[in-house]
Amino acid sequence: MPIEHYKITVKGRVQGVFFRASTQKKASQLAVKGAVKNTPAGDVEIIATGEKKALQKFIQWCHKGPLAAKVTEVIVEPFTGSVDHTSFIIIKH
Repeated sequence: MPIEHYKITVKGRVQGVFFRASTQKKASQLAVKGAVKNTPAGDVEIIATGEKKALQKFIQWCHKGPLAAKVTEVIVEPFTGSVDHTSFIIIKH
């Protein structure tokens, strides 16, 4: 199966609600690799790589996130940068 790469920006009340940890857990369940981090603008940015079906489920989950989150927008873009992840990591600033 072909591997796809996306940059996903999640907007709304997504910081301080365990979004990064929940994202890492969901990614692991779906065998999605990549990274998640908070941005200075208050969003969560995700670089995700994996098989198409797994990424579709992952992106669908991003529209809801963890229970305490209030997602208002999800922007999904193809990612063309280098992807060198063998797991899914949380990037802390």
